[in-house]
Amino acid sequence: MQGFFAGQLLIAMPGISDPRFERALILICAHDAQHAMGVAVNRPVEGLTLPDILARLDIKSNITVPADLVLMGGPVERERGFVVHTDDYRSEHTVEVGAGLALTATRDVLEAMASHNRHPRRSILALGYAGWSAGQLEKEIKENVWLTCDSDDALVFGPDYDHKWAHALAKIGVDPDRLSSYAGRA
Repeated sequence: MQGFFAGQLLIAMPGISDPRFERALILICAHDAQHAMGVAVNRPVEGLTLPDILARLDIKSNITVPADLVLMGGPVERERGFVVHTDDYRSEHTVEVGAGLALTATRDVLEAMASHNRHPRRSILALGYAGWSAGQLEKEIKENVWLTCDSDDALVFGPDYDHKWAHALAKIGVDPDRLSSYAGRA
């Protein structure tokens, strides 16, 4: 879908007016003329792991589930889980994000993540999401609130949460130390 950002990463610019998005890196999971939806991939919830969530939901595992941190995906519906994963896993509720990525927000993906035979090759679990109404994301990008870059496995699934934002900027040739917190137009 030309003109839309699904599958891309949003990189928060310094000076973003909403502190919930300071230094955020957000994977856009859905974007069309009516709305946009994304999940932050660099905001771990300290002390909350995937095995903790599986235990709380009484999902039994037949494998050793890695103690990956759960992420804070965004300020909307923070009690709801969203799993971004490689597209080698599919259910009837899976939505293609793009570039080999998919999103599933139902219990079946958590059960698959705890299973030896069905789990996706790579995945992250986020609580909540970021959402934009019609035209809002495009307006924010024009106003230099966000930069965009292509997603890749390291930025989406990598565990180096403290440096993902800077790595995303470097990917598009931007030195974070040279960014101003003031926006403007030339």
